[in-house]
Amino acid sequence: MAAPLLAVDTPSLLYRAFFALPKSIKGADGKPVNALLGTANMLLQAVADYSPRAVVCCFGAEAGAYRVKAFPSYHADRPPMPPELEHQWELAPGFLAACGWSSLDAAELEADDLLGSLAALESKAGGKTLIFSGDRDMFQCASKQVTVLYPSRGGPQLIGAAEVRERSGVDPAQIPDLIALRGDPSDGIPGAKGIGEKGAALLLEQYGSLEAVLAAAEDSASEMTARTRAALTDDPELLRSFKAMATLQTIKLKRPKDAPLSADRGAGAARALGMKRLAERLEKASATRA
Repeated sequence: MAAPLLAVDTPSLLYRAFFALPKSIKGADGKPVNALLGTANMLLQAVADYSPRAVVCCFGAEAGAYRVKAFPSYHADRPPMPPELEHQWELAPGFLAACGWSSLDAAELEADDLLGSLAALESKAGGKTLIFSGDRDMFQCASKQVTVLYPSRGGPQLIGAAEVRERSGVDPAQIPDLIALRGDPSDGIPGAKGIGEKGAALLLEQYGSLEAVLAAAEDSASEMTARTRAALTDDPELLRSFKAMATLQTIKLKRPKDAPLSADRGAGAARALGMKRLAERLEKASATRA
C-alpha cells in the first residue's frame, strides 16, 4: 500500500500538548517547551505507526476573515493565546523543518482549509491522506482515501467515513449541514435555537441537506413540530451562512514531494532547545534507520 501524506493541524496539536503537559517542562532558555515536546512526540509516533511519505504541518489564521465577515461572533469568546505558548508557536516552524516536516501557512484562511485542500489534492493524484487533527470539522474530509487521525486519551483514533456516520449520525459530506443546524460552541456558532446534535442528525437523515430541511420547514404539510419549524424559519439566511462557514475553502497548492524524517537534524534542534529526551529519541530513530 502506498505511503500516505500526513497533513497536520499544527495549532490543534500545539494547544493540546500545551494543556496536557506541565509548563514546568522548560528549555535551555528557561522558557516552557511543553507544547513543542508534546507535538513532536505525537508526530513521531504517527510517523512510526503509518510511515507517511511526507509530513506537512499546517498553520493559519485564528479566525478566517471570511468566517468573521459572515458571523462577527465567530471565535469571539476564545481567550487569547497564553504567553507561554506564544514563544513556542514562533519556534515551531523552524523546529519542525529541522525534523524534515514542512510547514504551510493559510494566511487569512485557517489551517483546516489547508488540510482539506491537501487531502483533495492527494486524492486527485491517487494518493491517501491522514489528517492529524482534534477538530471534528475535519470529519467532512473522510472518504476511502482520507482518514482523520483524531487524538484521544487512549491514543489517536482512525476516523473514516463509517466512523463519522457512527459518531455523528450523518455522512462526511453532511458535516457542514450538521454544524449549521446544531451549532459549534467551540467556534461560537449557535446553530438553530433548540436543535441539538441528535435533532440535527435526524433532520438530515430525513431530508438530506440543510436546503431540504429549510424547504420542509416552509411546507405546512411537513411533519415538523411547531417549535422546530420556528427555529428553522426564524433566520434561514443565517443558517446558510453557518453552513458556508463550516465548509472548507479550497486553496490552490502544489502536491508535496516525498520527504523522510530528518532524525539527525531534528535531534540537534531538540538538543539546542533543551529537550534532551526528545533528542535521544530522534537519535535512536536515526540509528534504527541507518
